[in-house]
Parts: sequence; structure tokens; C-alpha cells
Amino acid sequence: MNKNQLRRQALVYHAKPRPGKTEVVPTKSYRSQRDLAMAYSPGVAIPCKEIEKQLDQVYKYTNKGNLVAVISNGTAVLGLGDIGPEASKPVMEGKALLFKIFADIDVFDIEINEKDPEKFIQTVKAIAPTFGGINLEDIKAPEAFEIENRLKEELDIPLMHDDQHGTAIISCAALLNALELSNKNIDSVKIVVSGAGAAAISCTRLYQSFGAKKENIIMLDSKGVIRQNRPNLSPQKAEFATHRTLDTLAEALEDADVFIGLSQPNILDQAMLLSMAKNPIVFAMANPTPEIDYDLACRTRKDIIMATGRSDHPNQVNNVLGFPFIFRGALDVRATKINEPMKKAAVEALAKLAKQSVPEQVNIAYEETKLNFGKDYIIPKPFDPRLIVDVPIAVAKAAIASGVAQEPIDDWEAYESELAERLGGHQKVLRMIHDRAKSDPKRIVFAEADQLDVLKAAQIVNEEKIGIPILLGNKETIEELMKSIDFEDTVTIIDPKSSDQSESRLRYAEAFWETQKRKGKTLYECKSLLKERNYYAAMMVRAGDADSMLSGFSRKYPAVVKPIFEVIAKAKGVDRVAATNLMLTERGMLFLADTSINVDPSAKELAKIAHMTAQVVKMFGVDPVVALLSYNNFGSSPFPQAKKVAQAVSYLHRLHPNLIADGPIQSDFALNNKMLGERFPFSSLNNKKVNTLIFPNLDAANITYKIIKELGKTSSIGPILMGLENSAHILQLGASVDEMVNMAAIAGIDAQEKLKLKSKI
Repeated sequence: MNKNQLRRQALVYHAKPRPGKTEVVPTKSYRSQRDLAMAYSPGVAIPCKEIEKQLDQVYKYTNKGNLVAVISNGTAVLGLGDIGPEASKPVMEGKALLFKIFADIDVFDIEINEKDPEKFIQTVKAIAPTFGGINLEDIKAPEAFEIENRLKEELDIPLMHDDQHGTAIISCAALLNALELSNKNIDSVKIVVSGAGAAAISCTRLYQSFGAKKENIIMLDSKGVIRQNRPNLSPQKAEFATHRTLDTLAEALEDADVFIGLSQPNILDQAMLLSMAKNPIVFAMANPTPEIDYDLACRTRKDIIMATGRSDHPNQVNNVLGFPFIFRGALDVRATKINEPMKKAAVEALAKLAKQSVPEQVNIAYEETKLNFGKDYIIPKPFDPRLIVDVPIAVAKAAIASGVAQEPIDDWEAYESELAERLGGHQKVLRMIHDRAKSDPKRIVFAEADQLDVLKAAQIVNEEKIGIPILLGNKETIEELMKSIDFEDTVTIIDPKSSDQSESRLRYAEAFWETQKRKGKTLYECKSLLKERNYYAAMMVRAGDADSMLSGFSRKYPAVVKPIFEVIAKAKGVDRVAATNLMLTERGMLFLADTSINVDPSAKELAKIAHMTAQVVKMFGVDPVVALLSYNNFGSSPFPQAKKVAQAVSYLHRLHPNLIADGPIQSDFALNNKMLGERFPFSSLNNKKVNTLIFPNLDAANITYKIIKELGKTSSIGPILMGLENSAHILQLGASVDEMVNMAAIAGIDAQEKLKLKSKI
């Protein structure tokens, strides 16, 4: 993506469909006059009086306990410097978004037009009663130290300057694990810290709390090594001034064990790296360009353990691993502060998590065969679902043990379950799907690329490297549309009707005819059909000239599915193609089948559909828990429709005994474990979260997924075709651009899996 494209996309993203990245959403009913009377006057006076009598009741009757303020004056924003409070607001909104999607914490971002530390402190103190916690952000040093220290002393809610402590916590966890892999002790290693800002100071202090010795630490700022004889040192820099007669980074790095970079791009060269001790640990965290290029560093020293701040390399030191979960734990015990024991607990939880077996969905998200603790995996990945459980629990326990928790937790199992339930946000799933597709982008044919919305989707797929689009349609029309949306990258455009494609069209037609000549089609008919874009797209995939195809935006379902079924063969062992829709609900992923193909499947067909859907669920790194739905529960009805589902369950249990599946069951019992446990404790679905619903017929499945999509806060991806030898998928008529982009990601993942399977045969 070039700079112009990035600029345009960033501005459109922040401006449309409505400005900004966050909104306030009511949590109570407001439909009736009674609701409004409760929400405001006269009902609201009653909780007001209760809070007046006892201030801590504010946590019971308001949102204070789950509300954090992200506060900045815009004096040290990212790599932009002092850009002012208004210009910092997009960053603060972004931080608010991360709090919500990773830890389900609500945030107000507050930008204060004040550089004087004392006035800034007084402003924050004045608004603090609104919040359960405060995250200070992008405030320049040395003022940041005074501001944080004063506010921590004078407020009774958890507060943290994340620029300091977030990086410190994540990098410290990584350092502990890197030292373990290097067989080195933190109390004896020589550490060089390049940078002396708020983050560098906080990192070094935290390393010391874990045993690093002051005499083994050398810190540098823009003037070189910070020495004791340098005049006018700030108190923070003086804390780490050395008596050694060193001046430059090159001198400091000789025989050093650890390099911590929080400074400037490309200041660490190969000669410096080669001068370091055996098994050097290099954390080059300047962003977006680190102190030394990752690939260059790894080529220079085979024994290096390397981390950066970038997501495109192993071991990303990413603050999102820390601050959402630290505040989550602090809020949940109503901690009066975030103290050193809580920060150290977060470090230890992160370090420990990296040593444990990684959930399959994390491996899949990062296109890894198996992530294992080692030099390329010393800290967890941001998509690891265990973070929301392990880190808050560790922080909460430390808060209780250190005496700052006002509401200790007694039932840790219940708390763990509550935390796990916060993972339902579907945007996380979408990020995982997109990242999986990006890990190995596949060639995707957009068969209706002369439709503006389809072209917009293809543009996003191309620019975000979700896939490699191939555009089908009238070339002149497509090129004109591309100009109108600034789609400037070079991509393949094919018009199946054009004389330019006569050679490929003939080749495809002859290959197609070979499969159709005993089904009544002539070569002439096949040649004519190959001028039609869906036949042409399907033949591209079948011939290996593309990896997947998408169509259906402007045409009815039967017109699209027929060419696909005629051209692309069924997968080995499959006698019935089916379709599932992935619903991204607040409770997590939910797969519904068969939503598009089989009108009234038999019991055996229903069992096969359930098994195919379970295989798709596994493709996302999730263990399938399958409910076969009916209007009755476990054989209570003698009618044939109910018996069909019962027979399907029997087939599944016999043919796939390891698959967790049960039924016939009504949908509410399938989705409500409490109801299921009370009435049907014998079911294999009991105490499990159902993620796959198999419907008895097409009517039920299709109607249900469309109702859920329209009425709930739910995104739908699909229909995902199952049972084809090659990857091909159908868009919903009039699908949105986002829906098409999501389907492209699914198509890419499906193609990845099918190509892997073929390579094994």
C-alpha cells in the first residue's frame, strides 16, 4: 500500500460511516415510559440518595466500576511528538477501542489542553469521581513522572501511565523468558538501554525489581552514555548514570548480554551486534522502524533472541498484551491503585503463559504448525484467548495480597468463567480470520468485478493482502470504476467474452466438455458457456489458474451455484455438497447448517452435513460442539421429522464417536446450558458451549440465520460451501463490502486448507 492509499484509507476509516471509533450504548431498556421514568426522573433520585449515604454504592448503581478514562495532553503522541490535545484524540479513541475489544472495559477518552503539570494534575483529580480507573497516555517526560506519581498518591482508583509501564511489563516478561532460554541469570547480565524517556526508565526499574543489578546497566540518551559526571541530569537519568568511562553505544555494547532499544531507527549496526556476548538478547522496540532490521540482525547472529515492536516479526512487544488485562483485574477487585506487586504479577503471568501449550486457534491465526516456547516465541500472541483469564486473575490476586483490593474475590472459578465469557466479541474473530488469510494470500477470482461494491471489496482484499484478486468483467468498465475509487495497484483483469481470452477459453471449454460430453453437452455449448463469467471463474479454479472464486452479488443463488457444481467436482468421499453460515455473535462463533443447498436432507445426509460442518469449525481452531435441532427434545415426538433428526444423531454417534454431538434438541436448550443441565443432564452437550447448529431442513436454517443477522448484533459470513474439491463460494445477493471482504478471507483460508490436503495426497 502506497502513502496515498494509506492516507485515503485512514481518513475514510476515521470519518465514515460516522466520525470517530467509539460510541455510547445504553445498557438498560428504554422502550417504555416506565423505563424512562426509571432511567431519569423520578426513579433516578433513589440511587442518587443511596450513593449520597454511602459513596461506594456508586459502583453498584452506575458504570463507574467498568469505566476507564484514557487521558492525554498530546505532548508525546506515538512518533508524532507534541501535536496537541485535539490531534491526539484519534489515538486516544484507538486506545479506548482496544480496552473494549480485548477486556470489555468501557472508556471515555479525555484530551486536556494543559501542559503545566500542577494544573493537569488538578484537572484529572477533579474529574476522577466519574471513573473506576485512569490510563494516562502520551504525556512527555519528565512531566509524566511527576504527574503519575502525584495522581497515584492522591487518588484512590487504579491509575497507570501505559507508555511507561505497559512496555515495561511486556518486555520484562519477554526478557525473563529470553534469559531462561539463554541460560543466563538476570542478576549477572550486562544490560544496555538505548533511550532514557518514560518507557526506558520504567522498563529498567522493573527489570531491577526482578533482580537486574544497577552496576550492570548502562543507559544512553541522544547525547550518549549517561555518566555520573554529566551536568544537569534529571533525577530519573541520574538514577541510572554510570561511573564507567564510556561514551558511545558501540563502546557500551561490547560483551553486553542484553540490548533494550526504545530510541531511534537503525542506530544498532552489525559490528555492534557482533561485539555482544554469546546468545545476545536484542529488543529493538523503536516503532515502526526498529534500532536494527530484524532480518539483518538474525543473519548477523544466529544465536540471537530478537524482539521488536512490529507485528510482522516474532516476539512483538505489544502493550495490548498488558494494559487491558491489568485494568480488568484491578477494576474487578476495586483496587485503589496499580502497584508494583500487581505489575510484577502481570509480568509473571505473561512469562508463564508463553511456556504453556498454545491453543490451536492461536496456531491457526498465525499460520503456525505449532507455536512452542523458544527463541521465536518468548511472549504470548495478542489473539491468545487465555490472556483475558490468566492476566486479570494474577493481577487481582496480587491486589488482594498487597492490601489494595476493596472487593476481594472469593469464588475464583466463577470469576474465571466470567472472564472467559467476555471473549465473545466478534471483531476478534474477524481479525483472526483476516490474519489467517493474510499469512498465505491466495488468488481469488471476483466474478462480478464490474460492480462497484465488488470492486471496492477487491480493493480492500488487495491492499490489506488478504488475497490476490483477479477481476472478471468488462475491462473498460472495471478500469473506469477503479479510477473512481483510486484503485491504483496493478491487478489481473479478465473479460471472458474478449477475443484476448480465446485461447484460454478454448482450453477451459475442452476440459469442461470432457466432463460433460456424456451428460448431454456439446463442445459448442461448452465454448458458449465459457463466455459466461461464473463458468469461466470456476474453470480457472479447477485448472489451477486461481485458488478460489466469489460470485453472487448481483445474481440469484441458483444462477451462480449451477456453474460451480457443474465445473468443480465434489471432494473425495463426499456425495452431497452443503453450506454453513458463520454467525459472529456476542457469545462467540456460531455455525449454522445447511443454510443454502439441501432442502430436506435425509437422516444420513443430515449426519454428513453435521460432520462436514464440524470439519469447518475445526478449520478455525475450535473444537466443534454440535446440536442437531428439532422442535422436540430427545425423542419426545413420534413424528417423522423428529425421528429423522434422532436417526441422524445415531449415525453420528456410530460413525464419529469422538465428535461431541447430540439431539434432537430445541434451540433454546441447545444454547442455554442451565436449562439443559436441569432438564437433560445426560446430554453430551451438558456443561459445554454449543457452537454448531444443524437444522432439519433448509427452511429452518435459512430463515433462522437471516433473522439472527437482522435482529441481533451479529455479523454473518457465508454461505460457506462444503464438500467441493476446489474452493468456491457464493455471496449473498447485494452483500455489503465488509461481508464480501470477510467472505474473501474465508475463501482464502478454505483454499489454503484444500491445497494443503492436495499436497499430502
